[in-house]
Amino acid sequence: MPPFDLPEGDPFGTHNLPYGVFSLPGSDSARRVGVRLGDHVLDAGKAAYALGSPYAPLLAQDSLNPLLAAGRTTWSDVRRALTAWVTVPAHQEAIADLLHPLSSVTLHLPFEVADYVDFYASENHARNVGQIFRPDAADSLTPNWKHLPIGYHGRSGTVVVSGTDVVRPSGQRKAPADPAPVFGPSVRLDIEAEVGFVVGTPSQMGTPVPLADFREHVFGLCLLNDWSARDIQAWEYVPLGPFLGKSFTTSVSAWITPLDALDEARVAPPERTHPLLPYLDDSGAGTEPDGYDLRISVAINGHVVSEPPFSTMYWTAAQQLAHMTVNGASLRTGDLYGSGTVSGPTERERGSLLELTWNGRDPLELPDGKRAFLEDGDVVTLTAWAPGPDGVRVGLGEVTGRVVSA
Repeated sequence: MPPFDLPEGDPFGTHNLPYGVFSLPGSDSARRVGVRLGDHVLDAGKAAYALGSPYAPLLAQDSLNPLLAAGRTTWSDVRRALTAWVTVPAHQEAIADLLHPLSSVTLHLPFEVADYVDFYASENHARNVGQIFRPDAADSLTPNWKHLPIGYHGRSGTVVVSGTDVVRPSGQRKAPADPAPVFGPSVRLDIEAEVGFVVGTPSQMGTPVPLADFREHVFGLCLLNDWSARDIQAWEYVPLGPFLGKSFTTSVSAWITPLDALDEARVAPPERTHPLLPYLDDSGAGTEPDGYDLRISVAINGHVVSEPPFSTMYWTAAQQLAHMTVNGASLRTGDLYGSGTVSGPTERERGSLLELTWNGRDPLELPDGKRAFLEDGDVVTLTAWAPGPDGVRVGLGEVTGRVVSA
C-alpha cells in the first residue's frame, strides 16, 4: 500500500502527525526531525525545503527543541502545513521519496530534556499507596493531597527513548525485619504508567504561569514509564522524598503528540471535593477542560496486565504547570513533567505493580509464571489511544523497555 493510502481509521493518520527524531542507516545517518504517518516517517526538514516552506529552518534540525521554542502560533501553523503536505496530491508527489518505513530507521530521544519533574496526581493511586503503607490511618490520603499537586524534581539526564534497556539499579535497602541496611541490586523493581508533558515556550523567572496559559507553553504529550525501585525508595525517601529509587531511568515515547491533535480527547477532570486556592481553581465559568481521555494499556512480555484511564486523574496538567511555577520558578524549552502513576478505580486499572500485586502480596499470574515485581528479561510496554475526529482513534507512541541484570 502506498504510504499516503492509509487504512481507514489508522491511529497514526493525517489527524495525528506526531513528531519524533530519526536517523537512516548507512552514511547518511544524521539525526533529523520526522513526522509519523502510519507505519512511515516523513523527513520533515527535507520535505519543507522541497516545498519551499518557510518552516524548513525549524524542521531541518536534529531535535525538536527549535520547534518547541517557536511558540503556539508557529506550532499550529506548522501543523496546518504538514497536513497539507500529506493530503494534497501535488505535495504528496513532491515528497513521496522522503517517507521512510519505520522498520528501516532508528528512533532517538526526540528533544533535549531540560528539567524533569514528576507528580502524584491520581487519587486512586494515592489512596492505594496510602492503604498499602498506612493501613491504620484514618485517611489514606495525606492532609495536603487535595490542596496541591504533589511533585518532586527528577533527573533529566536519565530520560531515555523507548526501546532502551533498563539496567536493574543497585542501592541500599532494608526490610523491616533486617537489623541493618544492605547494598545490592533492587529486588522490587516496578513500573509506573504515566503521561509526560513537554514544555515548548519558556517563561520568565519570577513570573508564575496561570492556568489559562497552559496551552501557550505546553507543546504536547507522550507516554512515560517512571521505573521505580521500591525497596531502595522505601529506605531512602524519609524525609526528603524519592532519589536513587527513581533517578536511574525514565522511559519516554519516541513520538510527541501535539496538543492540537487531542482536541476531541479533552474532558473535564473529576469533581473536586475541596475548595482550591485561586491559582489552582479551574471551576470558573468559561474555563476550558484540561483533562484528557487517554486509554492506556500496560503489558509485561506481551501480556496485558492493566488498562489505566487517564481521564480519572484528579489534578490536570494545567494545574501541575501552574503549581510548578507559582513560586516564580521558570520554564525552559524541553522541560518534561510526568503526571504521576495513572490508576483507575478497579484492580484492572492500576498503573503499577505495587498496586497490582498489593506490594507483592498477590502476585500476578502471567503465561510465563508469577510476578510480584519485575524479573531480569521482562519487557514492559505501554500503549495508548485517545478519541479523535469522526470517531477515529489518535494513537500515542508506545514506550517499551527490557530489564537487564545489574
